[in-house]
Amino acid sequence: MDIVHHNSGAWDQQSKQGSRWSQPVTSKEIEAARNGEWNVILTPNKNVPHCWFDSLPGKNLLGLASGGGQQIPILSAAGARVTSFDNSQEQLDKDQNVAQQNSLEIKCIRGDMANLSVFADNHFDIIFHPVSNVFVQDLRPVWQECFRVLKNGGRLLSGFMNPSFFLFDHSHADKTGELKVRFRLPFSDIDDLSEQEVQSLVDKNVPLEFGHTLEQQIGGQLQAGFLLKDFYEDDWDDESTPLNKYTTTTIATLAIKLL
Repeated sequence: MDIVHHNSGAWDQQSKQGSRWSQPVTSKEIEAARNGEWNVILTPNKNVPHCWFDSLPGKNLLGLASGGGQQIPILSAAGARVTSFDNSQEQLDKDQNVAQQNSLEIKCIRGDMANLSVFADNHFDIIFHPVSNVFVQDLRPVWQECFRVLKNGGRLLSGFMNPSFFLFDHSHADKTGELKVRFRLPFSDIDDLSEQEVQSLVDKNVPLEFGHTLEQQIGGQLQAGFLLKDFYEDDWDDESTPLNKYTTTTIATLAIKLL
């Protein structure tokens, strides 16, 4: 199965249906960002510390799998020179629509986050990469490509799922409210679910997911050459998962490219 192609179409559908991550910011929020009043998120709830960006005005920033008309237009309005790179054309269109409505300059390119070959080496000052690598089978090329396209001293701001999330049978939890450990890590929809369960996801055009270990997430960044500078955890909400009552479900990291 072509995972990249399937997830592209699945996210197009989610975007059209107005998922939480597909609701564009308002012109009022854009104007506030122009005046220095802004916040963005890598994870569901916590705002990213402004110090993680060092400074934004004039910086060349890549929004990696961050489409949807939310974070990218805000970062553009705050002064960054922004490129949005996403696997979903619908999500990119929302970035572009907000840009056109508010006289922002945002370059939008559709593609796979594991292949940034359209960009030269040492091209960006900042990469902003919210929770999204859950839709990628192999993280190694993602981190390697991020390292390649960042300038020396560049910053990689990433959000990702807490691996513990994927231990549980969330389909069972949705039906019963009971958290039941079912899977080993790392997790893969296509390898760990039954054929019938996978086919049901495909038929419903639901994005296919992969639960990566901390070694793959944090160790992968370090192995690509990054140095880890900061870290925080975040929760979600009880409606999204009953696991939220017991532990944080997402993680954010700030990594630096130093040669």
